[in-house]
Amino acid sequence: MERIGALGRTKWALALLSSAALLSSAALLAGAASAAPVVDTGQVLCYDATDEIDPPLPGQPFHGQDAQYEGAVPSYTLSQDGLTVYDQNTGLTWVQSPDTNGDGTLDSDDKLTWSEFQNYPATLNAARFGGFDDWRTPTIKELYSLIDFRGVDPSGPTYPDLIPFIDTDYFDFVYGDESAGERIIDAQYWSNTEYVGTVFGGEAAVFGVNFADGRIKGYPRDFGPGGAMTQFARYVRGDAGCGVNDLTDNGDGTITDHTTGLMWTRADNGEGLIWEDALAYAEELVFAGCDDWRLPNAKELQSIVDYTRSPSTTGSAAIHPIFDCTQIVNEADQADYPCFWSSTTHANWSSDPGTYGAYVAFGRAMGYFGPPGQESWVDVHGAGAQRSDPKDGDPDDWPYGHGPQGDAIRIFNFVRCVRDADELSGNDDAGEAHGEGPRLEATPNPAPGEARLRYTLPSEDRASLRIYDASGRHLRSVVDRTAIPREGTLLWDGRGADGRMAAPGVYFAQLRCRRCTATTTILLVR
Repeated sequence: MERIGALGRTKWALALLSSAALLSSAALLAGAASAAPVVDTGQVLCYDATDEIDPPLPGQPFHGQDAQYEGAVPSYTLSQDGLTVYDQNTGLTWVQSPDTNGDGTLDSDDKLTWSEFQNYPATLNAARFGGFDDWRTPTIKELYSLIDFRGVDPSGPTYPDLIPFIDTDYFDFVYGDESAGERIIDAQYWSNTEYVGTVFGGEAAVFGVNFADGRIKGYPRDFGPGGAMTQFARYVRGDAGCGVNDLTDNGDGTITDHTTGLMWTRADNGEGLIWEDALAYAEELVFAGCDDWRLPNAKELQSIVDYTRSPSTTGSAAIHPIFDCTQIVNEADQADYPCFWSSTTHANWSSDPGTYGAYVAFGRAMGYFGPPGQESWVDVHGAGAQRSDPKDGDPDDWPYGHGPQGDAIRIFNFVRCVRDADELSGNDDAGEAHGEGPRLEATPNPAPGEARLRYTLPSEDRASLRIYDASGRHLRSVVDRTAIPREGTLLWDGRGADGRMAAPGVYFAQLRCRRCTATTTILLVR
């Protein structure tokens, strides 16, 4: 990761810097929704059912966990003025700090009610914050794209250090203010995704991400301690379609999501397993001619949640009906749908830091909750929540759940396997190519009227090459969703879509394939 301020020792670099600041927050990456990889979780440590371990080898217990598969590496650019952060993977631009009252101090006074959260973008847009007037509230998938599982859950009586679930090299963050009566974990952030069901026996809820403890929950929209619930807010701009699934049934028991470039098994495994066995099931699976299936990490698994669906409203799991999902009976004896293990450990500060694994609830996220003496099993966090539970043990040891909402302990969770859709199992060349790119380079540069754009992709792919001017305006598509070789050269003749020669200046070329994007700068001269 490089900060944008590292650029710039010559007049050319300074010119590119100012233009890049415009571009990163303008319309350049408006095509991100058509193909955007799931940003990697950042997890680098391996764990068994309790402790940190050396990376296990294939065939050994606990092989195939999150830290052993690297996806799209998180990559951010901080704007020159320090106000915004551009995500190189998703094409989204974020407000750097949730300091909504503008006093320069990040604290509980910056938290907003749901209504205030919805209305605040108008303030940002009226002020043209960061130079832009198209700020909006994020979806839960957009917000969750920022979660970083190098974080450590501080829940519990002690915590020797604090590591949040967001990259503080780029994003301002503060924990809950214990001196003001908050818990250390009270650092929840609103999304604009409302739960289509209800929580706590009838309360409207909105999904949010807690970057202090690393979870997604459906939070009550209209009540909290002392009144309406308040949370932090982080605003975004860019293609509102980012994270929208583009699913194809391949007719062989697999589903491809063209948005993320991931292939899924249409059916789940049909039974609950402990985490170790879930990893082994995925690693050993040979299905639809492929032997490179794996247990998805938490962000990959959350990418296929359909937040328009829930057991109580659509009578289904929170997943597109193109998938098959086993039905279960939950703690309240209701027809429901399972939680699914991810390969991601939810690390904590206890003496057993690897005890908990992250999972996603595709059915109700149950808890034993209510006034003293009137508790009952209800949906407390919503279908689509991401929680964590012990990787092994007996759930009967928690007959009334755990924590302030009595979260049901789900140790035997289901499995839905995933693989990279653009990899060919057993093809060594494809395997070696995966992760090498993409690369894009303009030559000559400065370019006297036309530019050759040399590229390398991880594999042969459908791609689009678009040219943008320094304001982010789409000038021309050189190729558009066209199958191209893994390596080659494409030519931009210096003209726009209208056939006219472009004026001298700074332009940007962006090559986007199904799972990756590369951008380069072109200085056009005459």
